[in-house]
Amino acid sequence: MDQSVYDGPDLPEEITGKELDRSVLDQLAGLPEKLAARVARHLAAAGALVDEDPETAYRHALAARARAARVAVVREAVGETAYAAGHFAEALAELKAAKRMNAATDYLPVMADCERALGRPERALALAANPSVEKLSQSLRIEMTIVEAGARLDLGETAGALRTLERAPLRSVTREDWLVRLRYAYAHTLAAAGRPDEALEWFHRTVGIDGNEITDAADRISELEAAGAGADD
Repeated sequence: MDQSVYDGPDLPEEITGKELDRSVLDQLAGLPEKLAARVARHLAAAGALVDEDPETAYRHALAARARAARVAVVREAVGETAYAAGHFAEALAELKAAKRMNAATDYLPVMADCERALGRPERALALAANPSVEKLSQSLRIEMTIVEAGARLDLGETAGALRTLERAPLRSVTREDWLVRLRYAYAHTLAAAGRPDEALEWFHRTVGIDGNEITDAADRISELEAAGAGADD
């Protein structure tokens, strides 16, 4: 093994490993104490960096895997950081490994999106049809709905993509991120279907609840308005 992978990036002194959830620390409890402490620090660093520097987070997760490859939560961390860093084949392999270890199904939406990113929308749709999806939390079910719609778009099934999204709670009154992403996906699909006025309406509905600006809906509104969507005949 490349020593640089084993060593991983430098660990910030303020990262102790105690930042991790108790459930994660419990999975590391079977390791020798010093090894568990090192793995925990790399996992905590990966979690802290994944949004701002996913590549470095991925390297921290690889360092954890080099020391504890048989721990499911470690393989999960590698999968999640690889996904964030755009290493989709690696992410899919690691999440499959984690799923074999702990039989968890929460990874299914990300696995399906990896299949899409790898140019295999049919496999994404197969994962979306897995009966276990119905047992996921609402936010994860919505994520799978968005991935399914995207896969149908990839296959040129625009009408099917719209039907998939229209079965979801687009008019919910929540402001959770899952609804922001759902409305954005619907607006994007309407635009792809050649229905710019409706797309503009739903991009506006997205902006109305996107206080954290997790989408570029405002930019999409500007583009559509510049192209004449919503203009009077």
